[in-house]
Amino acid sequence: MQDHNQSILQNIQARERTILKNVYLWMSAGLGVTALLAFVVASSPSLLYALMGNAFGLILLVIAQFALVFYLTSRLETMSQSSAIGAFLAYSALNGVMLSSILIVYTGAVVSKAFVVSALMFASMSVYAMTTQRDLNRIGAYAGMGLWGLIIAMVINMLFKSPAIDYLISIVGVFLFLGLTAWDTQKIVALNRQYGTDIDEETFTKLSIIGALTLYLDFLNLFLFVLRIFGRSSDR
Repeated sequence: MQDHNQSILQNIQARERTILKNVYLWMSAGLGVTALLAFVVASSPSLLYALMGNAFGLILLVIAQFALVFYLTSRLETMSQSSAIGAFLAYSALNGVMLSSILIVYTGAVVSKAFVVSALMFASMSVYAMTTQRDLNRIGAYAGMGLWGLIIAMVINMLFKSPAIDYLISIVGVFLFLGLTAWDTQKIVALNRQYGTDIDEETFTKLSIIGALTLYLDFLNLFLFVLRIFGRSSDR
């Protein structure tokens, strides 16, 4: 019996390593699509204006993004593997279009530095989440509540346009998404344990896509807040 239990534990641990590998691979693919689309659109003023130059087009992009996220998160059990992959890559592409108007504000050096720093912080928190024995649910709950407060502060500061408050929001945003990165990584590991070793390959891939979407959003928001901090520093 002990040998049997040990074998099951080893299978689950091996599956954890595999699902995390798949999650990071799909996340990297999504970020690659986002970066490519952002570069292509930002490099063409006419294309940028056609996609982002009017309120109607911008509203359509935002609605499409929300629709894709809702589709991915609400229909995990019923959607096909190819639909999950297609929706995730389409969402990544739409984010690239949206980011193109933001990235043209910053120099390549600032963007590169923000990306490297964000990647290092993200990797550190992921490793921490995978190795710690601590339950990070409380951190995740606090970070989730803090995120709502951050959104409210950002909306209020749209009226006051205070540089000091904007800088503080960016710093708080970095810490919140570092906490969410650790929490979400631990949730992915826990989800894998919940399904155990009997999970079929299609469900396994769909779980990898959902995990990739979650960590993709964590990294992207972390990067944007770091970019705002570095962008302000370079303006001084």
